[in-house]
Amino acid sequence: MISRHKSEQLFEKAKHLFPGGVNSPVRAFRSVDGAPLFIKKGDGAHIWDEDGNQFIDFCCSWGPLILGHNHPQIREKITETLQNGTSFGAPTVLENELGQLILDRNPFIDKIRFVSSGTEAVMSGVRLARGYTGKNKIVKFEGCYHGHLDALLVKAGSGLITLGTASSAGIPEGFTRETLVLPLNDETAVLKCIEEYGHDIACIIIEPIPANNGLLLQEKSYLEFLRKVCTENNILLFFDEVISGFRVAFSGAAELYGIRPDIVTYGKIIGGGLPVGAYGASDELMACISPLGDVYQAGTLSGNPVAMSAGIAQLNICAQDGFYEDQEKRTRFFVDKVNAFAKANEIAFEMVTIGSIFWLTFGKHDAIRKANEIDPSSMLDFKKMYGELLNHGIYIGPSGYEVGFISQAHTYEILELAADRFCEVLAQLK
Repeated sequence: MISRHKSEQLFEKAKHLFPGGVNSPVRAFRSVDGAPLFIKKGDGAHIWDEDGNQFIDFCCSWGPLILGHNHPQIREKITETLQNGTSFGAPTVLENELGQLILDRNPFIDKIRFVSSGTEAVMSGVRLARGYTGKNKIVKFEGCYHGHLDALLVKAGSGLITLGTASSAGIPEGFTRETLVLPLNDETAVLKCIEEYGHDIACIIIEPIPANNGLLLQEKSYLEFLRKVCTENNILLFFDEVISGFRVAFSGAAELYGIRPDIVTYGKIIGGGLPVGAYGASDELMACISPLGDVYQAGTLSGNPVAMSAGIAQLNICAQDGFYEDQEKRTRFFVDKVNAFAKANEIAFEMVTIGSIFWLTFGKHDAIRKANEIDPSSMLDFKKMYGELLNHGIYIGPSGYEVGFISQAHTYEILELAADRFCEVLAQLK
């Protein structure tokens, strides 16, 4: 059993400083029990907590650390930039450099705008969709998370087509009245929704690889269907690639599936772990954004030079030939080893994977494509497994609905060791 003595002390103090003792809810460990680990440092594929425990890290700061912790090229680029200052609220050459690096390799967008978070990127993209089309309603899918903006922090009610209901206090009903929530992987629901509301739907927004409520992999044909009906009905198709962008391919799921969205958003992976996000679209759509157009969006720290420099260092490596193929190959090595052990020992457990993302699932089931297909009781299995993984030196996000990530720093040697530890835990819990 690992010691959490220092983390427990720090958490008790934090409870007097922050709501629930944390600055983001899932960090509180409420679904897995115990005090959250206070992380002291990270290097490569490992992190260390304040009690001195070392872990193989599969959280990777919730995805953006695709090169691992404390990567020397990112660290050196950040340090070099810091010599000139931290923020100016004015253009810098680093914005040009990172923007050019992205656009030269992304055939789906003509222009991009940097913001400070994935939530801000989605908020701006939704405003662009409404401003460009002159329509009001947004279609989203149950099980897809698009940040904590009011219009999209909603859940589905009963029935195939449901007007959004707020899933957070403090959001007026009127804010969500224009949000239509549909089940994933249901073409009939989409067609019925468009038949009734299509004249006033600005965009259909989806995580093309839903990875915030489990890993709800959608068939390519379903995404192609969405592209087709959006085109036919003058509705913008909005890919939220805050997780999948630069993670499954340089240009994200759009590149992986060969499907062109009208608007796309990216997240913190752009900044090597520093706060940043972005949204992009065609020249025609982006011409609506101020100062060119009348869709207003601004940010004092947008294009922050330190974040831009980290992004340049990280994405130059991601852009190298074979980078994503190698990421997937190593991820498959890890996942296949654990899955083979579970199958051979008749343990109802499977890792689902795409690219360098994986998700832990429990119980015998077919492919899970909708949020309501996740068995809530499986979270009890996750809770038991989580504590034992920590005891075996494995750190993943403290929620059974969250996914794990493989970084470039996860070598075959590290992944083999991690897989062996996963198997030990599975055998222990069987």
